Amino acid sequence: MHERETPEIDPDVSYSDLDRSVRARLRGLSKPNAEQVGLHLVMAGRYLDSDPELAYAHAAAAVRRAGRIDVVREAAGIAAYRTGRYAEALRELRTVRRLNGSSEHLPLMVDCERGLGRPERAIELAATPEAKTLDEVGRIELAIVVSGARLDLGEPEAALAVLHGLTTRDRLLAARVAQARASALETLGRAAEAHAELATFTPEELAAAAGETEGPLEVVDLAAEHDEEDGE
Repeated sequence: MHERETPEIDPDVSYSDLDRSVRARLRGLSKPNAEQVGLHLVMAGRYLDSDPELAYAHAAAAVRRAGRIDVVREAAGIAAYRTGRYAEALRELRTVRRLNGSSEHLPLMVDCERGLGRPERAIELAATPEAKTLDEVGRIELAIVVSGARLDLGEPEAALAVLHGLTTRDRLLAARVAQARASALETLGRAAEAHAELATFTPEELAAAAGETEGPLEVVDLAAEHDEEDGE
């Protein structure tokens, strides 16, 4: 992350707004620095949807202060992704994986490969053993991204096959699966079936889901280039 200007904190933001589990991860910092990092993470979460560039600036500020902490790099990776900085997002999320050993962001990493115009690499990454460690939601999100990568490669049948049998009680996620299926069906010239896939969802649900289809991850609201840990 190269943006060096420190963005301002909204006056109504408090360190206590940060999730308790995230605050716990900041305990290795001095108290003043932990509080400042936490405020930037809260701001990153607050503006991730409405002003992703501002969220990115706050995540960058947090990284400059505490770049060795996984939740800070996680916020940076997510913000980079949401602003279309796919190569940077991929680097940050790989760093998160090295720091905490978790592969929970694998769907997002795979979609970064798609964003970089590398659908073959996206599919290869999705097929690694790490995919087996994902929970149900993560597996569905990964399938949605892989389906998109198959469409990128001009393989609509394979794109549809990836989504076969996926079910979830989460209406938003179910709508995203339906949209992915509809895209594959439309590409195959099966418009009536595509319409049927979407017919069980309200326009509001489809609109909400459409805002997520470019990115598989329902971004964590943790409100979250080299670290200057305990700096400033």
